[in-house]
Amino acid sequence: MQLVFASNNKNKIKEIQQLLPETIQILSLEEIGCHEEIPETADTIEGNAILKANYVTTNYGYDCFADDTGLEVEALNGAPGVDSAHYAGEQRSSEDNMNKLLQALSSKTNKNAQFKTVIALNLNNTQTLFTGIAKGQITSEKTGNQGFGYDPIFKLEGHSKTFAELSMEEKSIISHRGKATKQLINFLK
Repeated sequence: MQLVFASNNKNKIKEIQQLLPETIQILSLEEIGCHEEIPETADTIEGNAILKANYVTTNYGYDCFADDTGLEVEALNGAPGVDSAHYAGEQRSSEDNMNKLLQALSSKTNKNAQFKTVIALNLNNTQTLFTGIAKGQITSEKTGNQGFGYDPIFKLEGHSKTFAELSMEEKSIISHRGKATKQLINFLK
């Protein structure tokens, strides 16, 4: 079986391919000739995952899955949420995003947050959603140099390290993306 993963992030593609049975081959957007930027105009994380999966299925005719992830902070009414990647502006700088978030939380005592990943799978003319959530807190300073995005300021509930202090293997077992991906894999098996 071939499935398109609506991503050109080679690390993400490799990570998921390693978790899937050998009978399922993942194709990237580049491999199917999709070089345009797929619009992510929905106002929810679920909506963006669905938009990306539907774009590939509609325009290229492939069974496909797509993911979207956001960081939701309680004290900020769920922000940055769907805007996590460009919270501090269109330049999509992780450093700027973290700095803006730390500034926004500097006077708040509630640091509770959660990462949420939604995967939308279009398979055999049916759409299925998988959701992974990792609850934790925003730290007051950046720690660690692994991972990406908000990882240096997010500490998972019950853990003493930020996501950026964990190896990719450790993080993938307990993370929001890891949880959603496991659901996808179990469904495909």
